[in-house]
Amino acid sequence: MQSTNSSISHFFLLFFSAMFTQIAVVVAVGLLGWAYQAIRPPPPKICGSPGGPPVTSPRVKLSDGRHLAYKERGVPKEKAKYKIIVSHGFDSSKDMSSPISDELLEDKGIYFLTFDRAGYGESDPHPKRSVKSEAYDIQELADKLQLGCKFYVIGISRGAFSVWGCLKYIPQRLAGASLVVPSVNYWWPSFPSTLADEGFKRRPVQDQWTLRVAHYAPWLLYWYMTQKWFPSLSFLQRNFVDIFCPKDMEILKNRRQNRNIGQIRQQGEYESLYRDIMVGFGKWEFDPITDLKNSFTENEGSVHIWQGYEDRMIPFQLTRYISEKLRWIQYHEVADFGHLMMLDGTICEAILEALLLH
Repeated sequence: MQSTNSSISHFFLLFFSAMFTQIAVVVAVGLLGWAYQAIRPPPPKICGSPGGPPVTSPRVKLSDGRHLAYKERGVPKEKAKYKIIVSHGFDSSKDMSSPISDELLEDKGIYFLTFDRAGYGESDPHPKRSVKSEAYDIQELADKLQLGCKFYVIGISRGAFSVWGCLKYIPQRLAGASLVVPSVNYWWPSFPSTLADEGFKRRPVQDQWTLRVAHYAPWLLYWYMTQKWFPSLSFLQRNFVDIFCPKDMEILKNRRQNRNIGQIRQQGEYESLYRDIMVGFGKWEFDPITDLKNSFTENEGSVHIWQGYEDRMIPFQLTRYISEKLRWIQYHEVADFGHLMMLDGTICEAILEALLLH
């Protein structure tokens, strides 16, 4: 009888052990499946594809099959004295706000070209987008539109990464360049660690964590930006008081609201916003401070940095350090202005004047 009870107990022990093992396997597989789905971004909604947004803007087709959408202003390119390509900032597009009047462009003979960077607006995403690819996108756009052998570039905020790429990879194509309130990568090796840390810690804590994820674990960024437990990027959550100075807030209050967020992000936030963060704050192939050379040794062109002293997103100490190391870059530090200085008409005219007249 005792032997029978022992056998029954052993049977139930094996049964429940096997059952719990199976349950544990099912739970583990379920958790892995959930995690995979959580970190995997959805496929982009390509403009012009079945079910995708319509194509409403002129576009060029690049050599790799992608399309770039663009917008032209000013005088016809055939008659232009100056041809300028503008690289827009984060969460923006070719239709970005600009205080530059058509009359000014006509008067100075400027052909003014804006375009949607890869993944934004109506430009196809680039699954391997990088600082280098953005530079070559600009070069191929200029060639497709037959702008000639040289042109000017202006990069605004996050769009300045593209201009750093132009200075590295296609300097022979540039007539001049301006980096306006340029974003910096806090992990550029040549930044003194104390200076980079101080600049980094000036950003809101939630931004610091977002940039850390983008740099150290970019494969987790989609999950981090879409999860609801922790706040991610302050700009996207419209915590403007934390990132904009009083002058910026005044500009925001007075400017015409024509920013179409739906159109900017219509192909997916991952391909536009999140990939932008990963490109800007990931590991670069070069360090601008040590790897760039002056392409205008005969003063046939010039490179400029424009920085607002009150900028809370891009600390002036970092851009000032860059200009001290790269003496061939002309540095303009504007008192009282912050990150939105490009939206001020007087400042914008000064930026054009300095760029075009060296």
